[in-house]
Amino acid sequence: MNALTVRDVLIEHGKQLLAQHSAPVSFTGNPEADVLLNNIGHYPHAFVIACLMDRQYKAEKCWLIPHLVRQKLGSFEIGTLAGLSQEQVNDLMSNPEPLHRFPDVMAEIFHKAIQRIVTQYLGDASRIWKGCPSSATIVRRFLEFHGAGPKIAAMAANILVRDFKVPVSDKYSIDVSVDVQVRRVFRRLGVVRDSASNDEVIYAARELNPTYPGIFDLPAWEIGRNWCRPRNPECSKCLMQECCPTALQGQVGCASQVANLSATC
Repeated sequence: MNALTVRDVLIEHGKQLLAQHSAPVSFTGNPEADVLLNNIGHYPHAFVIACLMDRQYKAEKCWLIPHLVRQKLGSFEIGTLAGLSQEQVNDLMSNPEPLHRFPDVMAEIFHKAIQRIVTQYLGDASRIWKGCPSSATIVRRFLEFHGAGPKIAAMAANILVRDFKVPVSDKYSIDVSVDVQVRRVFRRLGVVRDSASNDEVIYAARELNPTYPGIFDLPAWEIGRNWCRPRNPECSKCLMQECCPTALQGQVGCASQVANLSATC
């Protein structure tokens, strides 16, 4: 592995994840909730809503919200949700206990998302990604939802392509979804400077793999979550150990190659 660059190892792992056969994604660890979220054939709006909820709170709890709402309503059919007023959604999100750190904000995002799915997509959220659209089209359509920023839009597009195997005409516009894990891993791998902004991380990924920058997203997140922790990182168990400049700490290896990473595929 010493002859490989950071880019090589990350892309290879990303390709392995992309090549895996479609299998249910464990979004929450709750079997019933995950069945709902994985059923993008009948409940595509559950996936969209969960993506929009995923902010400023633990991810597993955000993705659990559609299931918890279904438990309260007894249904998660789009027709049932479309009949809810903003006040009713606020009540669902807040009582008897809040489903999110910011229940009122998320209730507004939830309600507006359902209304948009009904009016713009005729009640079928899968129209957002049907017909083998470009990655830019999918990202733009997610950005049109109230509360969605580039991070959520890129994450949603990446999950659709990587995990749900939704066909797209290209992957150019699927960026990394920068969070604390991705930023820390990119920094320790020497891909970006210590004080890099989110935009720098995004553009570094674009530079390394222009045809699919988001291929780095899950590998970097997994590395950060499992081994490259803020304190006491387990470098000896990390798949990047032989070419990570932070782990090598000056040893001869591919650390010297980080500044010369190729952007070709």
